[in-house]
Amino acid sequence: MSVILKGAIRLYYYLNEEIADKRSQEWFLMRNPWPGLVIIGIYLLAVFKWLPEYMKKRAAYDLRVVIAIYNVIQIIGCMYIVYQSLVLGWLNHYRFVCQPVDHGPNSVEYAWKVCYLYFVIKMMDLLDTVFFILRKKQNQVTFLHVYHHFGMVMVAWGMVKWVPGGHVTLLVPVNSLVHIIMYSYYLLTIWDEAYKQSLWWKKHVTQIQILQFLLLLIHFILVVTIPDCAVPRQPAYILIPQNLFMVILFVDFYYRSYIKTVKQA
Repeated sequence: MSVILKGAIRLYYYLNEEIADKRSQEWFLMRNPWPGLVIIGIYLLAVFKWLPEYMKKRAAYDLRVVIAIYNVIQIIGCMYIVYQSLVLGWLNHYRFVCQPVDHGPNSVEYAWKVCYLYFVIKMMDLLDTVFFILRKKQNQVTFLHVYHHFGMVMVAWGMVKWVPGGHVTLLVPVNSLVHIIMYSYYLLTIWDEAYKQSLWWKKHVTQIQILQFLLLLIHFILVVTIPDCAVPRQPAYILIPQNLFMVILFVDFYYRSYIKTVKQA
């Protein structure tokens, strides 16, 4: 038992101290995983227990103004992240295949303005679920929705903690660009509810999400298939199954929502 305990402590120290990127160690929520895990725990309890119980005998809240403001903040935040990721990295000195973790002159700025801000945005994304429940749209709180939201928080935290730059961070501008499209669609539905009835919009937003995960899956596979790729392989071992799982979940959602229902009709 003591051997197992010592091994666990050693592993924790290795992950949290030895291989952590020193540039981001002292940033808020980055020193160790516990505060972030507490936030995720509170999120899961809130969306599966506390908020549904709170809303049982209450009418749905009208949150159109709040959600419209939230969507605008999301769009502006994601646009800023995409811009900074291109200027400081991907359209500057980054290469798209096997880009090592950057330690150059702009590396801290990239880590802060791109990777850490992306983590903050992923934390904000958790409000999507809260809004669903407060509007009495519990049917939209699916396994796919919840898993995707808290999973992306964990991925973003790990990126800032261990690899705040380089090959892995292509997911930041790609995912942020998708979210610009997605939150623009949400803003349209708040502005005019007729867009909610348009399967064309919903279908294409889902297609873009699937394409995103396929592109990132290929991008991460390159790390483990190219022999001389000077990029840490450990993140790819996590991100490859993560993105494959997301492809499967989104394809299943797409089939059930836009193919199976059409056949039945």
